[in-house]
Amino acid sequence: MKNVLLIIFCFSLLTIKLFAVEEDTLFYTDDYNIILDSIEIVGNEITKDFIIRRELSFSPGDTLNPALASYFRERIYSLGIFNDVRLKPYRINQTNILKIEIEESWYIYPLPFVELKDRDWNKISYGLNVLWKNFRGRNETVRGRFALGYDPSLSFSYLNPNLHYNLSLYHQSQVSFSTSTNRSKTAEELYGSQFEQKIYSGRVSFGKRFGLFHRVSINSGYDYIETPFYISGINASNSRIDRTPVLGLSYIYDTRDLVQFPTNGIYAFVNIETKGFGVDDISYKVADLDFREYRTFFKKLTAKWRLAGRHTGSGLVPYYDFSYLGFTERVRGYFYKGQREGNDRLISSLEFNYPIIEETRINLYFIPLLPKSLLSYRVALISELFAETGATRLNGEPIKIKSFDTGYGTGLSLLLLPYAILRFEFAINDNGNSEWIFDIGASF
Repeated sequence: MKNVLLIIFCFSLLTIKLFAVEEDTLFYTDDYNIILDSIEIVGNEITKDFIIRRELSFSPGDTLNPALASYFRERIYSLGIFNDVRLKPYRINQTNILKIEIEESWYIYPLPFVELKDRDWNKISYGLNVLWKNFRGRNETVRGRFALGYDPSLSFSYLNPNLHYNLSLYHQSQVSFSTSTNRSKTAEELYGSQFEQKIYSGRVSFGKRFGLFHRVSINSGYDYIETPFYISGINASNSRIDRTPVLGLSYIYDTRDLVQFPTNGIYAFVNIETKGFGVDDISYKVADLDFREYRTFFKKLTAKWRLAGRHTGSGLVPYYDFSYLGFTERVRGYFYKGQREGNDRLISSLEFNYPIIEETRINLYFIPLLPKSLLSYRVALISELFAETGATRLNGEPIKIKSFDTGYGTGLSLLLLPYAILRFEFAINDNGNSEWIFDIGASF
């Protein structure tokens, strides 16, 4: 496995060197502070103009400078539907014009996949993922997915971030079915062996965007969870089938420049849900909090930190809705062998990043048959140094420093945007054990 990763890494560096096309992302006239007379958008053959304009804080008559233009270039790119975005001010007949040049990415992906559930080689899942991004040119996303192998599943989701443009309303819905293997060691001990649950789930959210950075949504849903037997705690209700209505409220504050890999900004997320409402004796609450800050403070050195927590309580919480470490949330250093559970979860991270290869364009247009929108990439190689800690606890238990799992390490992040981020990391935990980590996506 290590040899395969090394080959991939070396090939990526060689590709960057051979096919990189160095270009300025911003071009300015001699006036570094200009008053805009108009804004024009070119290159968006599918995407509606308002999808791009709504990411800007300025309009004709406002003053533009390089820092502001660079920030909003990243905000437009963060939509995840463009291979390249350039902001180019120029002057014609004493008129200052901002040209926003867009290169659209490929939007329809019928892709077969093979994945490791919980990053475990004994839990291989495979299937087909059909994704249609920027549906109707309004940045809508339609996704259908089915998986076989470990924990078979079927799901369909729809996201419309512009349900009503003038009122800044958005909508998201999802339906899914899965056969899910129990994750709780406590539940496994209660039953005496491992077991599966059939889960039917539906979610509907309606939200409103306030300005550029604030979002509030009301979330509703329904879960049907069938267990082959009845044991209190494994089941939330008084039978082997849990029928759980869900109602919640979410708030997001997001000033990050590049969402895929930020260097500046703040992200804050709060979600509170009430589940059951007494139906079949099910009644409990779930609260999530996630705060992240990103700062470039010394030339190109970026620091970022995160504090996130999850709390469940106010009633009998079933083990399938416990807060876990070692699955979706992991502490590097205990990445593969750090499974913990409880009513509450707390995780904190600190990371420093420095670019080894800064943003570079790679165009592989010489490859035949494939469309150009699949052959253009934004590439960067980022070094990292990190420390991470996390713990879980049951309600009523004290939080102690010695109960935290802590890890430290270093690594590299290879950005192949807008499609993927690959991470190669080495971590050591507080017990002196080390591990190599290969993962997809930014750490946070």
